[in-house]
Amino acid sequence: MDLAARITAIENVEAIKALKYRYWRACDGKDPEGFRDCFIAKGARIDYGRMGAFDDVAPMVDIFAKVALYTVDGKHVIFDMHHGMHPDITLTGEATATGRWTLRFRQVNLLMQTETIANIEYDDDYVIEDGEWKMSRSVSTETWSMTRPLDPAATVTEPD
Repeated sequence: MDLAARITAIENVEAIKALKYRYWRACDGKDPEGFRDCFIAKGARIDYGRMGAFDDVAPMVDIFAKVALYTVDGKHVIFDMHHGMHPDITLTGEATATGRWTLRFRQVNLLMQTETIANIEYDDDYVIEDGEWKMSRSVSTETWSMTRPLDPAATVTEPD
């Protein structure tokens, strides 16, 4: 592989990493539009285990919005933290790639008064659509999780 091709490959891998990080940032930022923009326009295959499996991103965006944006007395009650790591990206063509990731997930649920932590593995497919890398398939597999009651003395705050 010549130098120009190697540089292009590195740039493509970095663009895919940036896409996945934008996706997780949208999840934590309660941003359904940002979440949606990480996937192809039509026909993305999504399988998020207990959350459901879909042949397009729209139903998953609806679920995400209902959970992430749910409020009680004007305050959010679900807080998520997605810390993705261990990217393993393979370019499979000029405009296609696969990727595997490990996610450290944490959620505080003020409705249930619980905290959940989990380890989740992602297997993704990526394509270039309209000049940008997008996810065309995303499958997550929870390898373990732990849910525990929140300490009654715990205080959860968010900016006004």
